[in-house]
Amino acid sequence: MRKLVLFAIVASLFSLNAKAQNAAIFPKGEIATVNNHTGTVWLTELNKADSLLDINIAQATFAAGAKLDWHIHPFGQILMITDGTGYYQEKGKAIQIVHKGDVIKCTPGVPHWHGAAPNSNFTYIAVSTNSAKNKTIWLQRVTEAEYNEAKN
Repeated sequence: MRKLVLFAIVASLFSLNAKAQNAAIFPKGEIATVNNHTGTVWLTELNKADSLLDINIAQATFAAGAKLDWHIHPFGQILMITDGTGYYQEKGKAIQIVHKGDVIKCTPGVPHWHGAAPNSNFTYIAVSTNSAKNKTIWLQRVTEAEYNEAKN
């Protein structure tokens, strides 16, 4: 009986540890209301650029299948994937399937899009510099044909 109780306690501790490891580091944020994406996207501003550090940092969480429109960052952006499976595509190149732990460098001035795979939520932390000159330039919607080019 003692072994069974001890096993139950150890199993509970492992379960709690696994849940803690999968818990989000930052809050999910607010649902984005701008018209530059399809599906549901939540945003959390983690750092607003200021005179000390000219770096914007934000977290974006996408519901399965949600995606941003084609867009450009004049001075680039870095995406650190923290959860789920997503897509990243630069104009003229094949879609990259990205996962938790991947880091994507969005090339300055190059049109691209990113979003969640059809069967997975997707979260990343985005880092952008040169805030005054690095305003996102929004382009056209990603078509369903473009989105469906990804091979899972």
